[in-house]
Amino acid sequence: MDATATLRKRLGQMLVEAGLLSEADAAAAAREAAATGRRLGEYVVEQGLVSAEALAMTLSLQLGVRFLDLLRVEIDPAATKLLPADVCREHVLIPVETDGRSLLVVMADPNNMQTIEELRSMTGLEIRAAVGIPDEIRRAINLSYHVSSEIEREVGRARPAQPAAEQQSERQGLELQLSVAPIVRTADLLLAQAVRDRASDIHLEPEADELRVRLRIDGVLHESMRLPKDIHAALISRFKVMAGMNIAERRRPQDGQISTEVEGKRIDLRAATSDSAHGEMLVLRVLDKSVSLMSLRDLGFSPSALDRHMRLIRSPFGMVLVSGPTGSGKTTTLYASVNQLNDSERKIITIEDPIEYQFAGITQIQVNPKADITFASGLRSIMRLDPDVILVGEVRDAETARIASQAALTGHLVLSSIHANDAVGVLMRLADFGIEPFLAASSLIGVVAQRMVRRVCRYCAAAAEPGPEEAAAYETDLGEPLVTMQRGDGCNLCAGTGFLGRVGVFEILTLSAGLRRLMLSGASAAAIRELAVAEGMVPMRRDGMLKAKQGIVTPQEILRGVYSIN
Repeated sequence: MDATATLRKRLGQMLVEAGLLSEADAAAAAREAAATGRRLGEYVVEQGLVSAEALAMTLSLQLGVRFLDLLRVEIDPAATKLLPADVCREHVLIPVETDGRSLLVVMADPNNMQTIEELRSMTGLEIRAAVGIPDEIRRAINLSYHVSSEIEREVGRARPAQPAAEQQSERQGLELQLSVAPIVRTADLLLAQAVRDRASDIHLEPEADELRVRLRIDGVLHESMRLPKDIHAALISRFKVMAGMNIAERRRPQDGQISTEVEGKRIDLRAATSDSAHGEMLVLRVLDKSVSLMSLRDLGFSPSALDRHMRLIRSPFGMVLVSGPTGSGKTTTLYASVNQLNDSERKIITIEDPIEYQFAGITQIQVNPKADITFASGLRSIMRLDPDVILVGEVRDAETARIASQAALTGHLVLSSIHANDAVGVLMRLADFGIEPFLAASSLIGVVAQRMVRRVCRYCAAAAEPGPEEAAAYETDLGEPLVTMQRGDGCNLCAGTGFLGRVGVFEILTLSAGLRRLMLSGASAAAIRELAVAEGMVPMRRDGMLKAKQGIVTPQEILRGVYSIN
């Protein structure tokens, strides 16, 4: 019997002795794991037979090793320097602390003596094994092993030994640098770090002497690293090549798209460049398809708001507009809505720029100005294709707004996004486009205004006393004092920020007969808002404070993200 089979047998016995599996289930799981070439521990967790926490605790008790909660343990950088990231990822382990004679390593499989012996040989230290939860170990690896040191090594290889002007022409020098593997590797490492950190945007910003790299995580920019200025042109050009842009054109803004694989995961990026005082800058928007496929229930709608939204999108005709600034999650809400409506009885056609995710059963059209396919022209042609539901990526001009309104009046359900600060602001925006009040009042059935705010990290959330500004804003919006609230203390999982992920805050305006009469009479935005609230619309600030009351967000985050000038 080989070592792997022996280990399976031991783990199976441990799970039986711990009362987590019957002998028959353990034997069946061992056979299935062996047949698929997986470890028994991974298999029973994947199949839901045993939780990851229960498996870790069983290993801890049965093997007599410590169980360490990596969310609470502070990882010593001196320890992580002793083992390379690829070894940690391969064996699912992370070094936590060292005293110079021994190294404490948290492992998914602390019973693997061969791996422990390899670590001892690599470090020259005695290995003290502890058990941890595999997913937490992987997250800790991503947080502890940043690509900065690897990039520094690659940059050192990529930097020219002498100025390019002395070697050859600037164009030839750039092409030579682009062909050098370290530049390619540096670009790949930057993308890998962004994906590990859950970044939505990557900013490459040239300064006088350096290239600053910043990542937008949960809506907030964080400086990631600074690189030597002399690799700026080659690195920007590498991304431009990937995005299909013209590397010789540096003064005019350019746009492009990148589709690549990062650590076995397919990702798409939208690239945009612009000239600046210190050279060409680049921003990469990471198009996260997993977020785009979130359900409406996962977005953060309260039960009453979700009911209102569902009634809007189940209407057989009319126009529903989703509003908010860039990055507020409008596309995610639209995708979740059409996914909810996607069935064999409806023909759904979309026109988008770009198509961020492809849906089975939905016809999707990409905007292509070179082929004269714009939102307006595409929408006009879609109306002749007998659709039930039409999704327009964005209403950005008067022609698109007018055609969308007419489509809604002719028996189609039209969903689209529009830039406006709040729900009532959408009505003003349509008027600004020149849409007559009678056309807007007849075609529009509802507006969803939204923002995305950072969610309190559920792993380190603790009761806290609110600040004076938070308490005052909370009492103003909810009419009751705020005695205590939830705030993240900061843990390894949230990188010490106290926030993990984002959640939406919404206000949903449903066009009633009374609101339509106000629109036709030319009433002010304040009057329309007052009636909408009287008819049940929950303002965004109030929706946010209700989420603060539930401990989902902090009042300060609502004040930061849901601003109002009143």
